[in-house]
Amino acid sequence: MTLENLMQILPPTLLIVTVLGSYFAAQRILIPLLRKATAGRAVWEDLLFRHQVLDRAAHLVPAVVFAFGLPLVLEPGELFLLLKRFNNVYFILAGFLVFTSLLNAGADRYQSHPKHQHLPIGGFIQAIKLIGFLICFVLILSQLADRSPFYFLSGLGALTAILLLIFKDSILGLVAGVQITTMDLVRKGDWIEMPKHGADGDVVDVSLTTVRVRNWDKTISTIPAYELVSSSFKNWRGMSESGGRRIKRAIAMDINTIGFVDSDLLAQMKEIRLLRPYLEEKLCEVEAHNLAHIPPTELRRLANGRRLTNIGTFRAYCVAYLRNHPAIRQDMTFLVRQLAPTAEGLPLEIYVFSGDTRWDFFEGIQADIFDHLFAVLPEFGLRAFQTPTGLDMRQIGSSRPGLPASVASGEEARPAAND
Repeated sequence: MTLENLMQILPPTLLIVTVLGSYFAAQRILIPLLRKATAGRAVWEDLLFRHQVLDRAAHLVPAVVFAFGLPLVLEPGELFLLLKRFNNVYFILAGFLVFTSLLNAGADRYQSHPKHQHLPIGGFIQAIKLIGFLICFVLILSQLADRSPFYFLSGLGALTAILLLIFKDSILGLVAGVQITTMDLVRKGDWIEMPKHGADGDVVDVSLTTVRVRNWDKTISTIPAYELVSSSFKNWRGMSESGGRRIKRAIAMDINTIGFVDSDLLAQMKEIRLLRPYLEEKLCEVEAHNLAHIPPTELRRLANGRRLTNIGTFRAYCVAYLRNHPAIRQDMTFLVRQLAPTAEGLPLEIYVFSGDTRWDFFEGIQADIFDHLFAVLPEFGLRAFQTPTGLDMRQIGSSRPGLPASVASGEEARPAAND
């Protein structure tokens, strides 16, 4: 090999060695030194290493060295332009990877704050990545075709219809993601109900195009993001943040058991501690009204004057019982009311809020309340309505005079055996 040939090969060889050496120095020397120097000192440094921001940025170093060294070893020409374009493509791809890693690190840093943990910014991050990918794609095409990026951007107008068809879900999801975030419709961890898509559970992920819900039976429902904007759904976050969960249930009273309170029942109810303040006040009020408006001779008729009823007294007992219940919120809506009578009796509705929003504790509180109210009904001479069962029908049949016992009990008559 002649000296002239050696002088021609040496500069490109040195350039290649320098490029590879710069990548090795950045990847094997500089990054480990930075990792040791910043270990445990700041959150940002940990995020940058965790998402490989510096590892990917190391690919930019040889591209920069190659771009500066290429004019020194090669004369301008076709090979020079070809190598320059491929180096630019490599630099664009490496820059895009660094950009996505920075976005991921920034998203983690943002959501690490307690106030921002439930904000669904995943859709924003994916949208920015999509825009960055499109820009990167146009820049790579411009390098390979040796055209200005505006040349390809001007040609996108003709492909708009096709792009809208291909990226329909992404575009709708992007718009929906902006609306979901700005209007704070859904957060990660929210309990939502959307029967249209069979969703009833906690939101586990809010992305650019979909919202994933883990249902209470541990199945996963995937809902398009734009459905949360265009369709109705129920979000239970307001209940959780208020600290109270509604109890709304009625007891159907048998209307046949409703009546005035006689002396025996009154004496029995006076022994109930929670009712004593109500009875003392109400009896004085009723007696004062009757003395002022009703002649004594007419008070014998029950329809004349004011009198206590067992249903009204039981309603007052419900109020007193719930007012003294430690698990009921006294600062929220509190109602014990009668609803319109139906064929199933007179509904007495309890409309209050429990102080514990957790599902299992809430169900226990609600069950304890109605266990007690159902059990205490006979103390007021009342009975809950219940549709007659088969046993009730048999008891009715057994009380009919002249009906054989076998028929009343539901047994079939058996023919007598022949002698």
